[in-house]
Amino acid sequence: MVHGIAVPGNTGLVQFPAEKEHAFLTAEWRYLAMLNYEVDPALLAPYVPAGTELDRFDGKTFVSLVGFRFLSTKVLGIPIPFHRNFDEVNLRFYVQRRANGVVRRGVVFIQEIVPRRAIAAVARLAYNENYRCLPMAHQISFEDGAPRVEFAWRLGSIWNCLTVQGAGVPRAMTEGSLEQFIAEHYWGYSAQPGGGCVEYRVAHPPWQVWDVTHAAFSGDAASFHGATFSDVLNKPPDSAFLAEGSPVTVYRGKRIES
Repeated sequence: MVHGIAVPGNTGLVQFPAEKEHAFLTAEWRYLAMLNYEVDPALLAPYVPAGTELDRFDGKTFVSLVGFRFLSTKVLGIPIPFHRNFDEVNLRFYVQRRANGVVRRGVVFIQEIVPRRAIAAVARLAYNENYRCLPMAHQISFEDGAPRVEFAWRLGSIWNCLTVQGAGVPRAMTEGSLEQFIAEHYWGYSAQPGGGCVEYRVAHPPWQVWDVTHAAFSGDAASFHGATFSDVLNKPPDSAFLAEGSPVTVYRGKRIES
């Protein structure tokens, strides 16, 4: 048995032998609003997990501020009451790791925000991810058939907001495009205390996306991401898109050493 992973710029799938995997979480991710910012690689160097390296698009490195709906969530196949449907906002960047001669392209989360303490606690315990629990809200409306999506989260008395206005109808991502590079990283990597990192696979089909006519972040980025990223997030994004989303499976992690 083999898994196929789509690699932007390639016409087919890279095949590699399957390892024995066990699903940790299943859910639907919907209305993924993605704001993408080009950054100096030196900004991300302290966050790169051991055993991985920065992944680049046309020689450029990016961070993304992403908001989406987490729906129909099950952990180890069990639906948890009052924790099935919620919002998440995360700040992430992109890495790669070579395994058995194959490049695994993955995501590293700088911080993830959710509205439920139990969700944050489970993610920290399972993967050592930097989850934070804050009050959150969302609004999804439609204009000429296309969605306008807003995700908001409150720190103290200040509400922060990620807003994306879609346009037209959802379409397949353009082969070799920046949006495909951003969306199609099918692994997660999380640095661990004492060195090494945890690697886990995220499975989902390629997403349809809307073009975007407006995308913005507003709020106090320094309060929750620090001065390191406040200058990045307080400028207009270099690109943005809105993905329809799909069912997803997040598999249990495996520790790898550098």
